[in-house]
Amino acid sequence: MDGVLVHEEVALPGAAEFIGALRQSGQRFLVLTNNSIFTPRDLRARLLASGIDVPEKAIWTSALATAQFLSDQRPGGSAYVVGEAGLTTALHEVGYVMTEREPDYVVLGETRTYSFEAITRAIRLIDDGARFIATNPDASGPSQQGKLPATGSVAALITTATGRSPYYVGKPNPLMMRSALNRIEAHSETTAMVGDRMDTDIISGLEAGLQTFLVLTGSTSAGQVEHFPYRPTQVVDSVADLIGLVGGSA
Repeated sequence: MDGVLVHEEVALPGAAEFIGALRQSGQRFLVLTNNSIFTPRDLRARLLASGIDVPEKAIWTSALATAQFLSDQRPGGSAYVVGEAGLTTALHEVGYVMTEREPDYVVLGETRTYSFEAITRAIRLIDDGARFIATNPDASGPSQQGKLPATGSVAALITTATGRSPYYVGKPNPLMMRSALNRIEAHSETTAMVGDRMDTDIISGLEAGLQTFLVLTGSTSAGQVEHFPYRPTQVVDSVADLIGLVGGSA
């Protein structure tokens, strides 16, 4: 979503038209984000305010993927959550109980205000045997004021304190891609991943067997592509360049 369709809630070139073309073609698609703060309903509203009309059911977040993973692993379990509504709502919807008392998992997600008290509680619960899960490994995120520490940075703090590394569910874990494919009943050989980051979007698409399209409207510049040991199927300036492919072989 960020860097592909919007940048700081401003629509990127061709984004509204690209989504419109997908909807008109009848092709199944999902908008993916590693951000676990917001619910799909929240994200739909934010995109709509930018002029991009994405159905709520077509939004797949790392929070939803994490909730599905935990429900598959341990149905009806319990968790201590460091995160916001996007994550707690997703876990509630799969039947999880939020608790500080001997939880099965400590689940770390994105939040605008990381609490030292909450992080300390998470460390102690992990020391006491709770399994450590994080929604995504992104070390930082953008804001209008500049870079912000994100889930990966806080996870590193907890790992240093506990000696326990989390299992990351979101991109670049192919698990998130496979859960997205299952959600739209798609096959990897006939699906494409469009993203702006080589280290999360493109590698996760590649490892899941998808065609990959890198757009240069976000985190990765054209000059940086050659620094990676893997390549996308195609590099384009923006999603505006992909509108003509909608409904075609890609």
